[in-house]
Amino acid sequence: MTAQLLAFVLYLLLVLGIGLFFFIKDRSGGEKDYFLGGRSMGPWVTAMSAQASDMSGWLLMGFPGSILAFGMGKVWIGIGLALGTALNWIFVAKRLRSFSKAANDSITLPQYLQNRFAAKNPALQIICAIVFLVFFTVYVASSFVAGKTVLLTVIPQLEGKESLALAIFALIIIAYTFSGGFKAVCWTDFFQGIMMLVALLSIPIIILVAHDPDSVNLSFTLADGTLNSFNPNPFSASWQDIISGLGWGLGYFGMPHILVRFMSIKKPSMIKKSATVAIIWVVLSLGAAIAIAILGRMLVGKELLEAGMQERIFIRLAGMLFPPFVAGILLSAIVAAAMSTADSQLLVASSSFTSDIYKPIFRKKASDKEVLWVGRLVVIAVAVVAYLIASSRGKGAAAIMNMVENAWGGFGSAFGPVIILSLFWKRVTYKGAIAGVVGGAVVDVVWLICLSGSTGVYEIVPGFICGFLCCVVVSLLDKKPSDEVLAIYETATAKGFDEEN
Repeated sequence: MTAQLLAFVLYLLLVLGIGLFFFIKDRSGGEKDYFLGGRSMGPWVTAMSAQASDMSGWLLMGFPGSILAFGMGKVWIGIGLALGTALNWIFVAKRLRSFSKAANDSITLPQYLQNRFAAKNPALQIICAIVFLVFFTVYVASSFVAGKTVLLTVIPQLEGKESLALAIFALIIIAYTFSGGFKAVCWTDFFQGIMMLVALLSIPIIILVAHDPDSVNLSFTLADGTLNSFNPNPFSASWQDIISGLGWGLGYFGMPHILVRFMSIKKPSMIKKSATVAIIWVVLSLGAAIAIAILGRMLVGKELLEAGMQERIFIRLAGMLFPPFVAGILLSAIVAAAMSTADSQLLVASSSFTSDIYKPIFRKKASDKEVLWVGRLVVIAVAVVAYLIASSRGKGAAAIMNMVENAWGGFGSAFGPVIILSLFWKRVTYKGAIAGVVGGAVVDVVWLICLSGSTGVYEIVPGFICGFLCCVVVSLLDKKPSDEVLAIYETATAKGFDEEN
């Protein structure tokens, strides 16, 4: 066994060990423990798990690879994400924790929206759960693609066996998500978030220390004789790149696997510390990923672009700059990124199906144990479908970026406007929320299919705007919320409620 492979195996054993630990520790726990950790998560774990689950293998592969291939216009995605992260933590996190508690102690996002409007009709809950299952399955597939790429690099024996590599990666994630639930996912994400940050920072630091900055040459001639120049000025980007990049930030307000972290924290008062940790983490991580793309271009840009393997820039630099064992640890960071997102999404998709469709519609008297095991079976089912999607899509950075973009846009458009309005506008109604979710999702998909290519504008921008307008207009046309709904709003915003709950 090579030193690189040894480091990789040790990391995987750690992850599986965490899942086994929480399976044994919480084996008598119920639905709330499995899907929300019993609302017992501390500020550091909340912050790190939220950001690690946010930034998938896309952060170390798709993002720097797209900058390398398409230029500084893609940097605006990072700028948009940093702004979205900060705004989400500052304005949404604490308020959502209080509202989810006031809304009958909701444990899933669809359940929160249903309870927030004291609705007897389960239509919104079912619509949300279906959207979750569809978009999360696509999102998990993107993480599978990233994880497969690393396995093929670290384990030479898997060369040419992409389906096997994909299956191994999927089985590892299923194992600890299936067994340990939310706590296992959060604690593995905590360690994986630290690993991702260290890995991202180490490569640009080594390049800057070992190379003379004056020797940087970002332009070169490819094998076909074309000049591949690179303008490091982000303001040289087109207006479409800038608008679309900033549009990525809108996705945070509707991202279920991130929002559920806000709901799980032990006390709303802990949010401030979590927000500080999370914002620092995301700025450093995104900045380092951008630096890897720019600095790595002078070292390996030509060979990667000629081979069409720009998504492997982090992998190539790690192997070139570090000893094998250290390189193995750094490569584990990509798997950490992919796992930390896939496990969270599998769990949220599972919780949405069991808590929002199975129990309220098919088995109203289902026991906690039954719901728990149905949820575990859904984890497997979603992973299998994601595996099939990952097996059929294109290769490289384009495949990872496309799948992440599609899922991110869908969630942001469908849920972002409704979540914001439910937290800050007393007049929003149940019918308005349904209109916002459906309108945002439909416009997002239609724009993706019909107009995204011709306009160059990311579908989340029109989708989010239309979702917001649909929710506001229908709410104003609808009758005012009932006294029960207004009481939930008043309770959640009452002074002292956050400290008591």
